[in-house]
Amino acid sequence: MEKIEHVYETYIRTTPEKLWAAITQPEFTRQYWGGGENVSTWKQGAKWQHHSNDAQHTVRMTGQVVESVPPKLLVLTWADPADLADESRVSFELEPMEDLVRLKVVHGQFKPGSTMAGKVMGGWPRVLASLKSLLETGEALNVWAGRSCGK
Repeated sequence: MEKIEHVYETYIRTTPEKLWAAITQPEFTRQYWGGGENVSTWKQGAKWQHHSNDAQHTVRMTGQVVESVPPKLLVLTWADPADLADESRVSFELEPMEDLVRLKVVHGQFKPGSTMAGKVMGGWPRVLASLKSLLETGEALNVWAGRSCGK
């Protein structure tokens, strides 16, 4: 079976601390992630959840913090709460480079027959472009433009 791994790399004019906050703090994630919030203590072993912006704060993704080294590295397990067996892994690597931060996101370790691999393929490019736009211009992109980002 072919090993699927999605790798995204972008360069953002910001600091590692601001980028870390944007990835981990709900007040930032809701701005660039289609209204969704990432919620956790972000400590190794802690649970994390991505909530939608509906009235019930529906949990869209969930997992565990595997590794957390602020503001350099965050590794999470990733699963749809409706199918926890279809777990994968996401890493965020932040590397300062003069006045930029190189952000590398790797989403992999998909289970055989995973449906998540296809779902995230269209979402990550939009979310990361919106994150970059927010940090560099103060305005996020509409990640829902033209489709539903894997839903």
